[in-house]
Amino acid sequence: MNVLGLLLPMWALLSTTLFSLIDARDESTLSTIYATRLPRKHKPKPMFLFSSKMQAQSPGMPLVPLVEEVHHQDLNKKILIALVVASTLLGGIVLFFSCFWIYRLRKSGKCRAKSKSDDVAKRHTLSPIADKFNLLRKKGSVAAMEYQLLQAATNNFREDNVLGEGGHGCVYKARFSEKFLAAVKRFEGEAQDIAREFENELHWLTKIQHQNIISLLGYCIHGETRFLVYEMMQNGSLGSQLHGPTHGSALTWHLRMKIAVDVARGLEYLHEHRNPPVVHRDLKSSNILLDSNFNAKLADFGLAVTSGIQSKNIEISGTLGYVAPEYLLDDQCQSLVSWAMPQLTDRSTLPNIVDPVIKDTMDLKHLYQVAAVAVLCVQQEPSYRPLITDVLHSLIPLVPLELGGSLRVTEPVLLALPSH
Repeated sequence: MNVLGLLLPMWALLSTTLFSLIDARDESTLSTIYATRLPRKHKPKPMFLFSSKMQAQSPGMPLVPLVEEVHHQDLNKKILIALVVASTLLGGIVLFFSCFWIYRLRKSGKCRAKSKSDDVAKRHTLSPIADKFNLLRKKGSVAAMEYQLLQAATNNFREDNVLGEGGHGCVYKARFSEKFLAAVKRFEGEAQDIAREFENELHWLTKIQHQNIISLLGYCIHGETRFLVYEMMQNGSLGSQLHGPTHGSALTWHLRMKIAVDVARGLEYLHEHRNPPVVHRDLKSSNILLDSNFNAKLADFGLAVTSGIQSKNIEISGTLGYVAPEYLLDDQCQSLVSWAMPQLTDRSTLPNIVDPVIKDTMDLKHLYQVAAVAVLCVQQEPSYRPLITDVLHSLIPLVPLELGGSLRVTEPVLLALPSH
């Protein structure tokens, strides 16, 4: 339509110019004819004056028929020539623009095809995949992914993309597009153990959806190797924050209380709102992940089971020092509980076990309350331990309103510790 809109005015302008030239030449031709037919003593006159005196002329001078005959023949001939020339020029212009338009279409098509193939070859760009993940997540399912896709997103599982290492393999950063990152866990080790934990975690995370439990986006089985794809947690694990290069400097007292509340909310969902209840069985700092805003989420459900199973039928699993006290034998190991219990119950020594990074930055009354809750949670007799809902309600008043708690503070909440 754009080409047609350009050609029509050009054709009209060309036709107008040609007919103007024809009219000019017609006037000069008529004047010449009159000059050759009239006697020399007569001067050429305009057509309208000459026509008015036609009847007064001598019968021996047939001016009118001759002029009209010459005029019509010459005019028809010039119109025909003008139409042929205009049509030829118009056809040439149409042909030129058509060829140019086809050339542009082919060139742009090749550029788009090349760009698309380059993107697929480099990164397997996955904006539609992100939408697919979200859609499947809403339906309570996860995406089955191709191995080549994970290989491209992790840059062939390069070492510099390793986010962390667990008991059964590494976790890699995967870039599916400029704005879509995820974490890929590759299971390695004995085939039987890997298959059991892989299937168990896939089973639970497909069913469980909660703001404080890690989201599973997809899975992959490639030969004997298995992969799980999780949402990206930008601040890593609580363990890496506390024991990594920063040594907990990014975690203020209030942020640590917020993380504790987030963990309690996740456990409350598993224990109180799932039917049957789910027991994680491997809760520790490395299995608590933190997003960009330090929201905490529970991860690693490979050992999770439903409650109600008799303890004598449960194999001791998890990390020594973090398992329930009733599973520990004094002659095998010394638990974290046995080390911390005397200091948790003595207020005079309690500040000695506080992380030096946050020492003297909290209200001591809040510290005593946290210690009291911790002592109740590790009682030797399971029936003496509080429900996780009670723990949650005890911790919420220690977290500022800005961080999801109910504590009202008069001073601005510090989200980062001051640098020294």
